Amino acid sequence: MTGKTVGDHVLQRLREWNVDHVFAYPGDGINGILAAWGRADNHPKFVQSRHEEMSALEAVGYAKFTGRLGVCMATSGPGAIHLLNGLYDAKLDHVPVVAIVGQTNRSAMGGSYQQEVDLLSLYKDVASDYVQMVTVPEQLPNVLDRAIRVALAERAPTAIIIPADVQELEYSAPTHAFKMVPSSLGIDWPTTSPGDGAIRRSAELLNAGRKVAILAGAGARGARAELEQVADLLGAGVAKALLGKDVLSDELSYVTGSIGLLGTRPSYEMMRGCDTLLTVGSSFPYTQFMPEFGQARGVQIDLDAKYIGMRYPYEENLVGDAAATLRALIPHLRRKEDRSWREGIESNVARWWQTMEAEAMVEADPINPMRLFFELSARLPDNAIVTADSGSAANWYARQLKFRGHIRGSLSGTLATMGAGVPYGIGAKFGEPRRPVIAFAGDGAMQMNGLAELITVKRYWREWIDPRLIVAVLHNDDLNQVTWEMRAMQGAPKFTESQTLPDVSYAAFAAGLGFQAITVEKPEEIGAAWDRALGADRPTLLDVRCDPDVPPIPPHATFEQMKDAAEALLKGDEDRWGVLKEGVKAKLQEFLPHRDT
Repeated sequence: MTGKTVGDHVLQRLREWNVDHVFAYPGDGINGILAAWGRADNHPKFVQSRHEEMSALEAVGYAKFTGRLGVCMATSGPGAIHLLNGLYDAKLDHVPVVAIVGQTNRSAMGGSYQQEVDLLSLYKDVASDYVQMVTVPEQLPNVLDRAIRVALAERAPTAIIIPADVQELEYSAPTHAFKMVPSSLGIDWPTTSPGDGAIRRSAELLNAGRKVAILAGAGARGARAELEQVADLLGAGVAKALLGKDVLSDELSYVTGSIGLLGTRPSYEMMRGCDTLLTVGSSFPYTQFMPEFGQARGVQIDLDAKYIGMRYPYEENLVGDAAATLRALIPHLRRKEDRSWREGIESNVARWWQTMEAEAMVEADPINPMRLFFELSARLPDNAIVTADSGSAANWYARQLKFRGHIRGSLSGTLATMGAGVPYGIGAKFGEPRRPVIAFAGDGAMQMNGLAELITVKRYWREWIDPRLIVAVLHNDDLNQVTWEMRAMQGAPKFTESQTLPDVSYAAFAAGLGFQAITVEKPEEIGAAWDRALGADRPTLLDVRCDPDVPPIPPHATFEQMKDAAEALLKGDEDRWGVLKEGVKAKLQEFLPHRDT
């Protein structure tokens, strides 16, 4: 065959859309595209993971940290199935990802053939915004272009299915004919803002409030300057949904930090005391951490009308770009002269950070995991990217790390899947190869998939301009988050058979791959370990021996609630005495006198 195949045109079209990387794993269901890659001089770059789920999560991490489209690819049958978890992560966190998957030959479809799965039905939910099968070459440009546009427009995963025999057909473009669908490249986005009437009504509501709270989410990321100006005018504090942790600097005195179960006490108290709520770019789902219904008047700003007016009875629901909408509001806002509400928030925030330092310095056996995060916080480079896995690491990521400058951070938010921390970090390194990346992972997540994906790091790290990818493992031989959830939510003691992990030397595994590997067994070793990792000329793994008995206490927990948990522990939990000791020591830090600020 002398002409270009469908597989050739898939890669050409991706290049024309400025796709530089495809996170993928090979298989015979995509052999036609793999052969085309060989003819395309590996452009876009084929990034080989150790498992298709990792390919999808790497595409999500790439998209989250670059703001660009993520693309993943897998073979038919099991490969396509393995992509699903990462694609659901993209769906629930509103991230644009396109999945390209193979399928058995058209002649075999419907014949219970090997690796034949009804992929259109399988992907109908995860790629509900757009999933389509290409059955003739002329269909390809429209289907691929639409998958890309819909993913970007809806900030969602989309999928295209290409049977193996179609990949090998000679490409033929759609013609000017009946039932042909031509297509074109590119898209220009409008800047959306609400009408003047809605802006004026919202400004009046915000001006009338005496105690204004702002909740900012990932949708406010491009509106940092506008958020700061609005917060100053309104004398407001700003709480951040977990996916919006990097929206505003934590060094601002009125930023109360994360909100929710993984959040801070200042955020909790601000929501309990406010009379007005302004939500920007967030669909934070936990209404129990928002003001009581009827307590506060509310305004919500969101670019996506499908998610407006949710979670709280807002009086004004503004559909628009966060920055543009806030800029429209600012001329109508009056600066609040009474700053007592703001001053109270600032006092609470200052005390909170003192409390976090005190909790991090509480002695544990052997290492208090909070100290691992605290010691990094002041050392974080201003251009760092930080990922955290689901589990207890997410608690300390949310509370102990102070973001500033251009630091970016994310984790699997709504899906909260285990095993996302390391592949997110890999995706980030391909998208931002000049920036250092730090990934926090529990030992459960490392055993699930993180160890294998270190092999991917071994393969590619020399291509990164800044070689620093640091994986910090919270090594406590316990599936710690679920252990604590069972204690707190079920009143049940630790079930050893499900919760205890086999002991593994993560440092030895990493050293065998050529990483800088550092075992940390004493709290006084943590600072030097971070210094070595941040100064290294290669990837680093920190194998940190953490105490599983240090509790991830929610910000609203009272001594009475801790007493209830303690009673559950006394039912026979093997770690009960260590848990009680560490829990009391940590909680006391909120109530002991702090130094003046």
